[in-house]
Amino acid sequence: MKDFVIIGHKALTTGDFSLNDLPGSAGRMDILCRCINTALFLSHGMRRDINVHLVLLGEPDPGKIIRFNGEQLRYLSPDERSSGSLIKKALEKDATPFESQSTPGVWIRRGGLAKLLGEFTENNRRIYYLHEDGEDMRNTSTLSDDAVFILGDHMGVTEEEEGTIKAVSAGTLSIGPLSLHSDHCIIIILNELDRIGQKQTESQAET
Repeated sequence: MKDFVIIGHKALTTGDFSLNDLPGSAGRMDILCRCINTALFLSHGMRRDINVHLVLLGEPDPGKIIRFNGEQLRYLSPDERSSGSLIKKALEKDATPFESQSTPGVWIRRGGLAKLLGEFTENNRRIYYLHEDGEDMRNTSTLSDDAVFILGDHMGVTEEEEGTIKAVSAGTLSIGPLSLHSDHCIIIILNELDRIGQKQTESQAET
């Protein structure tokens, strides 16, 4: 599985928001919804080998993680309202330190960025921080099919969060010289991984 971690600094942490106003009433939940759809949807299908983790740090009850698992996911359509609805249902559950499923393929629990990164580290996962000042992704030879990518929301990543990430990361990657929206970054990352996978398949076919 490939994993994308999106930090939502203002995203509301209860289900008390309007699906008709995801940017305003839900603390820019629209950004997280776009990341979910971008990571999971293909033109005529869905990527089943991806987890999207939303680290929700907004009021009134910060410190929740919602995980969308492509392998088990149901009831998701390629629009922000649909993903927003699944997030809303997850936030209506009582979150504990242990994952509980709100709808098929959507899980919620209490926790923050450090907890999540610690779990990836324990499982020997390669963690990458995305930043325009990092190493060009196309020049990186260590990318694996189970990599973890960390992205911020419209507020970016705080200095404290950056320190936490860099302490456990395999490196900082750049997908270009300009700062892009998180969902755009996900598209480019997946395209590069698709190309790497295709080359590996072709190479194996030749041997």
